[in-house]
Amino acid sequence: MADWVYYSLLAILFWGFVGLFQKLGASRISADSLLVWLMAGYILTLPYLLAPDDIFTLSARDIFIGALGGITNGLGSWFLFAALENGAKASVAIPLTALYPLLTILLAVVFLAERLTGLQWVGILFAIVAGVLISYERPGMAASKGQ
Repeated sequence: MADWVYYSLLAILFWGFVGLFQKLGASRISADSLLVWLMAGYILTLPYLLAPDDIFTLSARDIFIGALGGITNGLGSWFLFAALENGAKASVAIPLTALYPLLTILLAVVFLAERLTGLQWVGILFAIVAGVLISYERPGMAASKGQ
């Protein structure tokens, strides 16, 4: 199996727990505070990440792109936390927001000229259908469960 598959499986494992921790945090503290503590968690990984020598030889453009990624990640996290803080169920909000790769795919097709196969387009369609199905609740269903 290719190395990237192992990394991907570990990402799924860690991100699976992230959703749980986010909901636990959002039910106890504000979205603002939760984002601060998320960033503190990122900072704790810095000694490991700063170990490679090449990190200090990056161009200004690469640093800017990295910073934009961090800003958009932080804002996306904050909006997810705000959704959880305002009553979203973790079992719905986390998987729904995890459909963000659909936007990434669209952006890659438009700006990076990437091409998708027919089967990949079918997968995208299934992902959209899954998002609709997982977020569907009958009227009054959330109110009856104390949401």
